[in-house]
Amino acid sequence: MWGGLFLPVSVTFAAGVEEAEGSYFEDLPTVLTVSRLPQPLNEAPGAVTVIDRAFIQATGYRDLARIFRLVPGMQVGQERGSSQWVTYHGLSGTNPSEMQVLIDGRSVYTQANYGGVDWTTLPVTVDEIERIEIVRGSNPVSYGANAFLGVINIITRHSSDEPGTRFQLNAGGAGIRDVAARTTAQVGALSMRLNAQHQHDHGFTALYDGRDVNLLDLRGDYRVSTVDELGFRVSATQAEKDLGYPDSANQNNALHTQYSQNYSLQTQWTHVPKPGEELQLHFYRNQERLNEQWYAHAAPYPPYFPNGPYALIDANKRAVRDHAELQHRFTPGARTQAVWGLEIQRDEVHAPALYAGRETVASDLYRGFGSLEWKFLPSWQLTAGGALEKFEDEPLHFAPRTFINWQASRSNTFRAGYARAWTQRPTYEKESDVQVTDNQFGVLIAQPYVPNPDLHQSRVDSVELGYLGRFSPLAASLDVRVFREKVTGFIYRQAVTSSLSPILQSAQDSAQYQNAPNPVMLTGVEYQLKFSPWHGGNWLFNHAVINTKSIDEDIQRRVAPYTLSLSWQQNWGAGWSSMITGLRMGPMAGGDGIVPIYSYVAPAYNSFDARIAYTRRSVNGKKVEYSLNAINLGEHHQEIADRSQQSLRGSVPANVVSPMVYVGMVLEM
Repeated sequence: MWGGLFLPVSVTFAAGVEEAEGSYFEDLPTVLTVSRLPQPLNEAPGAVTVIDRAFIQATGYRDLARIFRLVPGMQVGQERGSSQWVTYHGLSGTNPSEMQVLIDGRSVYTQANYGGVDWTTLPVTVDEIERIEIVRGSNPVSYGANAFLGVINIITRHSSDEPGTRFQLNAGGAGIRDVAARTTAQVGALSMRLNAQHQHDHGFTALYDGRDVNLLDLRGDYRVSTVDELGFRVSATQAEKDLGYPDSANQNNALHTQYSQNYSLQTQWTHVPKPGEELQLHFYRNQERLNEQWYAHAAPYPPYFPNGPYALIDANKRAVRDHAELQHRFTPGARTQAVWGLEIQRDEVHAPALYAGRETVASDLYRGFGSLEWKFLPSWQLTAGGALEKFEDEPLHFAPRTFINWQASRSNTFRAGYARAWTQRPTYEKESDVQVTDNQFGVLIAQPYVPNPDLHQSRVDSVELGYLGRFSPLAASLDVRVFREKVTGFIYRQAVTSSLSPILQSAQDSAQYQNAPNPVMLTGVEYQLKFSPWHGGNWLFNHAVINTKSIDEDIQRRVAPYTLSLSWQQNWGAGWSSMITGLRMGPMAGGDGIVPIYSYVAPAYNSFDARIAYTRRSVNGKKVEYSLNAINLGEHHQEIADRSQQSLRGSVPANVVSPMVYVGMVLEM
């Protein structure tokens, strides 16, 4: 029902409204992610959602991925408690890779997770985050091919911010037991912050999806001189996640535990010779190891296997990414600012069982980029840029991006833009060659994945119109994006016949990643409305309507035709506060699962989250906070299906999300 709503507020709302003077129109945040240039939100060349620290903490969420449900156009779901599916406009496979995800400029995509992001082991705590900038729309110039449809940039606080020690505890149903601690230190010009965190829960009620995650993270910032600063960040994550289903077909996804270890090192030198100019040299290394094995056992298959074939499924992986980047920002003239940079990146993945015995599979990326902002008239601004990118054996691509902004008044900005981008497809999609052999006889019994040497990068051509308005009545703001995104060569999985003729070929098709023969078209509108109708009360309304066209109905059903969320945050006074969020998600066939030929759409659902908190502050500003938190209230529902498992259940959901209720405590010293 909610999917049929139209814009509740039109641009004409601004007509007749007198512009307010003073700070209300001067407190727009400055964003860095869109063009790598510091720009007030109303001058940003594109749609940007900024989630600040106060809002993040007000939600009480244990998992960062959940907060993106409150961003217009984002489609987020969980196949299980320890598995998050985060996309923009939903057009993604099992491991989404069409939206760049950064922590302080470091990409967290990994070939160990099939080219996606493991949100459960993300090497950052909620307490560290200063703000999150989400660019809604293609942005290849600033952040490369992974910014195919957008960017999530998680920006942490400087290590000198909020000195002291902090403890946080969560405990509740589903075995929730969380402990987190943070402390800071200052030694001369060197400031450091150490965060440690342990998360534990049993997951959703009817699933085998418990998790134990341990995180240790150290950030340091050293002021070398008045114009130079050196920053570094070291993190380590260790996790155990329960996966699989007890009755999976042929035990192709039997109950098992995945063990992972993730390490990262990040350094950045910043040189600011004068106001308006900055030179940065940035390097990081990500290193992951995943141990994941189980046994598959098919039904008797006489005369070859009277007792049924028995095989070890080996999904062990090791991956390393090295990335180096140089960036120079400067002001060529009084009405211009510009940035250019160079990047080089190498990925290596060691997973012999996934690549037919090949020890190491590597890929290299080379990129140069530049952007220019020009305020050619007092109320008109042009931002144009381009990037040259060479990825593996793909042709050299030029990705342009151009936006024009018109500030009709201090409180009304209109924008229009175009961008073209190519995906940085995961190595697994092109080169995966999984061959399952019987343990006793060494006979090939199945080839679940077949490589495709002809697979090429997808391309998106994006056109958008936008509006950002701020209105003194109700302290309201409205952000609108109207878009048309044409994806050519969309990559998806198809059932194929293996040329190796495995024994069980008639019972289990092979799968191969292929380029869709015809374009996929996404057109729609999304908007975010914020308003404060009374003292201490803040409302946030997000709505998106998307029309997806493809000759393949399964691709078309991957995108929910509508999403809607409404949040009410209230400060009641005397230390009490609360937040309630309602979410409506349209029907969606997200991901593709192990069985690509099975078509299934998870039905539309409603979900509610709630939090109430009491905070007491000491004379020096330190706080003690107690909270009661709940997520997934309301109807039991399914969000993202495992298609292989769902094929055994028909229309009965195989993985139902269940509520989680927990209490929290924060102590600052």
